[in-house]
Amino acid sequence: MPLKAVTELLAKHKIVEDMLRAQSSRRPELVETVVQNQHVAELRTLLSRMSPGEIGRALESVSQDDARLLWAQLASDRMNDVLWELPNDLGELLSGNVEPQFLTSEVTACELVDGRTRIVQVVSRSELESLNPIWIDVLGASKSERGWIGRHFGLDLPDPEDVTDLEVSTRFYVEEVGEVHLHSNFLLDREGRSSSVPVAFIVHDDTLFTVRSEELPVFRLQRLRMRSQPGEISDCKDLLLALYAADVEYSADALEDAYETLRRVGKKVLSESVSDADAARILASIAEEEDLNGRIRGNMLDTQRAVSFLVRAKLLNGQQMDDAREIVRDIESLNTHTAFLFEKINFLMDATVGFININQNRRVSQLTVAGVVFMPLNVLAGVGGMSEFSMMTQGIPWPISYGFFTGGMILVGWGTYTILKIFESRNARKRARG
Repeated sequence: MPLKAVTELLAKHKIVEDMLRAQSSRRPELVETVVQNQHVAELRTLLSRMSPGEIGRALESVSQDDARLLWAQLASDRMNDVLWELPNDLGELLSGNVEPQFLTSEVTACELVDGRTRIVQVVSRSELESLNPIWIDVLGASKSERGWIGRHFGLDLPDPEDVTDLEVSTRFYVEEVGEVHLHSNFLLDREGRSSSVPVAFIVHDDTLFTVRSEELPVFRLQRLRMRSQPGEISDCKDLLLALYAADVEYSADALEDAYETLRRVGKKVLSESVSDADAARILASIAEEEDLNGRIRGNMLDTQRAVSFLVRAKLLNGQQMDDAREIVRDIESLNTHTAFLFEKINFLMDATVGFININQNRRVSQLTVAGVVFMPLNVLAGVGGMSEFSMMTQGIPWPISYGFFTGGMILVGWGTYTILKIFESRNARKRARG
C-alpha cells in the first residue's frame, strides 16, 4: 500500500507538470509552484509514515528522476537508515559519495591475520566489506543496519529483544543449511542492580555473529584477552565457547561479591540489637542479593543448556569438546554455591524478621505495663468523680481532699510499677540461670 500511494502521487505530480507546461496562462510559474508544493507536502507526509525498508523498495521501483524527487523530500535524519536499504549504485546516485554509517550502533569485527586476532571498530559499509571476519559483534543496531549486514553475509540477524521470548526448547537449533542459532541471557551486574541481557548467537560460514542491545563486561573482557593472548582463538567456535566461559567467570565474580555483601549483612543481623531502620536496610540488601543470586542461577542454567546443545549436536572438535565439558563442570560448581547462598539468604531474612518481631513485642510489653499501672488509677479516678466522694469528704476543703486523693493515686501507681519490675527481674534471673 505505501508503495502504491507513492507511485500514484508521483504520477499525479508528473501529469500536473505536463499540463501546466502545455497551458498558455500568463502566470504558469505561480500555479505550477502551488501545485508542486502541495504534492511535495503530501510526499513528505507519506514518507514520514513509511519505514526505511519501504522507502528503499519505493526508490528501487521508480525511475531515476522520480527517485531523486523522493530522496529530496526525505528527512535528513532518515537518509542514513534508507541508504542501508539501497544497492550501492543507487545509493551513490542519490547521495553522491556519502555512504551509510553505523550511527546508532557499535559494530566490532575480528579477523585472523597470520594466526593473530585483529579487532576492528567498523564505522562504514566499505570497511565491513573489506574484512574477512570470524566474529561480527553488533551492539544496538537498527533494523536497517541489521538487515544490510544480514544481506551482505547471507543470513537474517534477529532483534535480540525478541529471541528470548521463545520457548527454551526453540532457542537452540541448527538450520538445514548448517546455520547454528543460540539465544542466551548474559548477566549484567552494575551499580547494585542486576539484569539479564539477551544475546543472539549465529554461526554462519565459519563466522560468529552476536547481536545484543546492551554493552556487557563479558564481551569487553573477551576482546581484551584476544589482544593480550594471541593464538588462543583459532575459529569462531573457539570464540563462542570462550564467551560462554567468560560469562561463567563473570558470574563467579558476582557470587564472590554476594558472599562479601551477605557477610557484612550477617554481622549486623547477629549484633546485640537491630533497630527497625537497620532491619529495613538489611532487608533491602538481602532482597538485592536474592535477586542477583536468582539471576546468576537462571543464566547459568541457560548457559549450561547452550553448551550441552553444542555437545549433543556434535558441532565441536576434540579440544572444543573438552573445553565445553569444563564449562559444564564449572557451572555445576556454581549451582552448588547459589544453593548455599539461597539458604544463607533465607537464614538472614528469618533472623531479621525475628528482630523486627522482638522490637514489636518489646513495644507491646511496654504498653501492657502502662495499661497495668494505670488500671487501678482509672478505677480510683472513677471513684473520685462520683458524688459519693463529695459526700465522704463533706466538710473538708476540696483542695485538701483532692490533694490527698491525687497523692494516693501516685502512690498506688508507683507501687504497681515497682511490683511489676520486681517480677520482671525475677523472671530475667530465672532465664539467665536456665
